[in-house]
Amino acid sequence: MADAGAEPERDRLLRLTADYVLELGIAELTLRGLGSAIGTNNRMLLYYFGSKEKLIGQTLLAASQRFPAFTAAMTALDDPGTPLVDRLLACWRGIAAPENLPFLRLFFEIFGQAAHNPGRFDDFLTRVGHDWTNHVAVALRAEGVPATAASGLAREIVAVWRGLQFDLISTGDAEAVAASYAGTASAFAQRCHAARGEVARDQVACDQMTQPAS
Repeated sequence: MADAGAEPERDRLLRLTADYVLELGIAELTLRGLGSAIGTNNRMLLYYFGSKEKLIGQTLLAASQRFPAFTAAMTALDDPGTPLVDRLLACWRGIAAPENLPFLRLFFEIFGQAAHNPGRFDDFLTRVGHDWTNHVAVALRAEGVPATAASGLAREIVAVWRGLQFDLISTGDAEAVAASYAGTASAFAQRCHAARGEVARDQVACDQMTQPAS
């Protein structure tokens, strides 16, 4: 009889795959070689995950759970009682925490593979393209930024974070990268405030137009 407390086989394989790719990356990854390394075979990996690309995408998600500072970074945006600029800075601190570097390296290695293999990593690219941007846009709308402006600003903010991650990985100078972002975060907060102010001014003008003549 199977042990009721035993780890499900799919979860076990995903955990071992995460161990493997965090150490060795995916450049030379084959299902046959991975299966041999983690005590299974390529047929079982295909049975549980469908394809190498789907396995890699799900492995990245599983690996991210080992880096709580990274996964919690976006939650810094969800505190409306904290000034927006402070929340944007806190997000970057969570992303750039030193313990996250193995995950950042793996993320961009997978991203490079996805960019060179269109159609094979669509699920991964969809998450990369939308998850953070949507989260940031929701937070900006909660600040009173109009939806269209919030979407555009969110895309810019996430693009800056991606670029800063490249800078961090390539230079290793976390202090300089953080310093370069400080002014950018302040500028983003000011632009959000301005967009919110435009809405307020438009509302005042609309109210004045609809008031009955005395």
